[in-house]
Amino acid sequence: MIYIKSPTEIDCMRRSGEILRDCLLFLEERVKPGVSTKRLDEFAHDYIVRHGCKPSFLGYGGFPGSICASVDEVVVHGFPSEKRLEEGQIIGVDCGLIFKGWQADAARTFLVGEVGEEKKLLVDTTRESFFKGVEQFKAGNRLGDISNAIQRHCEQRGYGVVRSMVGHGIGREMHEDPPVPNFGKAGHGPKLQVGMVLAIEPMINMGTWQTLEDGWKCVTLDGKPSAHYENTVALTENGAEILTL
Repeated sequence: MIYIKSPTEIDCMRRSGEILRDCLLFLEERVKPGVSTKRLDEFAHDYIVRHGCKPSFLGYGGFPGSICASVDEVVVHGFPSEKRLEEGQIIGVDCGLIFKGWQADAARTFLVGEVGEEKKLLVDTTRESFFKGVEQFKAGNRLGDISNAIQRHCEQRGYGVVRSMVGHGIGREMHEDPPVPNFGKAGHGPKLQVGMVLAIEPMINMGTWQTLEDGWKCVTLDGKPSAHYENTVALTENGAEILTL
């Protein structure tokens, strides 16, 4: 069942989104060679709690951190650890929080120090594909219009679009209907309407779209890097509004 939010409820989610946006900016300043992903997790947890929120991820299904820290070939759901970041890596930081009962979910892929052009282009294309999807988040369109726009933008540039993980609806629960794939046919799927709130999150691989799952962690089958970009987006009377940007 797709839960349609009222303008008042979207306004509550707007505040959750603002806090999460600022949390990710706070983390971006601290991503550098030599810092451990566990330390980034501690920074995120402290920031979330100091702003009167609860981390969505911590304890969710047994997940041990407040962020997912996914380095290079890890697509999503990397556990924070004592392992330190190295020059030239990329790290996907996925984070969620709850403010006064309302969820926000967003992810960014950050560059660690000086990074090669191939990885930079992957990160840029992944971010661009998100905005291509948001352009299709219009009342009367179909969910597949979002999915197809993301897929076309990335595949035209030779990248693999992950199939095993998708975006989702969001509200009082972190994961609500509908699932939001990053691939699909335009003109198919549920009709989009004002009041829908989606976590749109392209997960794009430098090589094959195929992945392997090792418990929580999802990695690329060919060991090539993957990038992740996500925001919580509401469809309002004035169009799509990105709540975490």
